[in-house]
Amino acid sequence: EHPFHVLKRLWGFAKVRYRGLAKNANRAFTALAMVNLYMAARRVPALVRP
Repeated sequence: EHPFHVLKRLWGFAKVRYRGLAKNANRAFTALAMVNLYMAARRVPALVRP
């Protein structure tokens, strides 16, 4: 649930416009990948920022 909270509150992904299923899916997958990177960077800051 935490990744979805980050996605909705931090980047404003609360509503999805109709752009077609492929475009919406691509945007959601990319955004969730960014959330994973964001959360990983917060967990281990010494490895990400030398």
